[in-house]
Amino acid sequence: MIEEKVAKELDYSTQQITSKFTDYTYTVNTYVPNVKVLEGGFPVLYVLDGSSYFHLVKEAVRLQSRNAPKTGVLPAVVVGIGHGEDMHERRFFDFTGQAETYTYPARFKGKGHEKHGGAENFSRFLEEELKPSIQAQFPVNMQHEALFGHSLAGYFVLWQLFHHQASFQRYIAISPSIWWNEHELFSYASKFLKERPFAYEKLFIGVGELETFMVDDAQQIANKLQKIMDISFYEALEENHASIVPTVMSRAIRFVNKK
Repeated sequence: MIEEKVAKELDYSTQQITSKFTDYTYTVNTYVPNVKVLEGGFPVLYVLDGSSYFHLVKEAVRLQSRNAPKTGVLPAVVVGIGHGEDMHERRFFDFTGQAETYTYPARFKGKGHEKHGGAENFSRFLEEELKPSIQAQFPVNMQHEALFGHSLAGYFVLWQLFHHQASFQRYIAISPSIWWNEHELFSYASKFLKERPFAYEKLFIGVGELETFMVDDAQQIANKLQKIMDISFYEALEENHASIVPTVMSRAIRFVNKK
């Protein structure tokens, strides 16, 4: 079910989309550049945690695409996918893969969330509901679609790559929560490597110098994957988990625009 309203005097539209796969209503903001449509359609950048990052990413794309010959960034449609007031709890469901057990690190001190393992259904929402809706409404290039996520959403970006590689051509994982459930992403990565001698997708991984163990985790997974795919790994000096996204977003967008 889709309900739409156009944000007056703004450069984006807002939709409420209820997914039959997740039984949840998402707020979807969509920015379409006010320029001539590119041959083949506009690239699309899907932004997880849209309530936090849609506007930042939209402006980074808009500003850099003004001088595409120098930046290499094409005008693009930006789609932000946001949760409601239960965002903190719901993220741990939508963005985590299904497993027999779920283990939290000691630093959580026994505190966790009730529901996990909704990544497959969230992926189906993206592939079978959201993307067809965007493709039907706007002139987009279905061969130039990117997925962005930070933190636990960054975990989902990697999960999506490992389980549904062809769903996007470009992936951006900033400070991915590789630690989740005893580093299960490493086993997914190993299986991914065994099954595929080469991957055509591009992957940007960014992390802040001050994120301690998350730097090592991100570097390890980048080292594994660079054997078969085009990867950019970037460690931003003096940045932390909260500051990393605005610091590296423009760099990430430039990388996923590379041919």
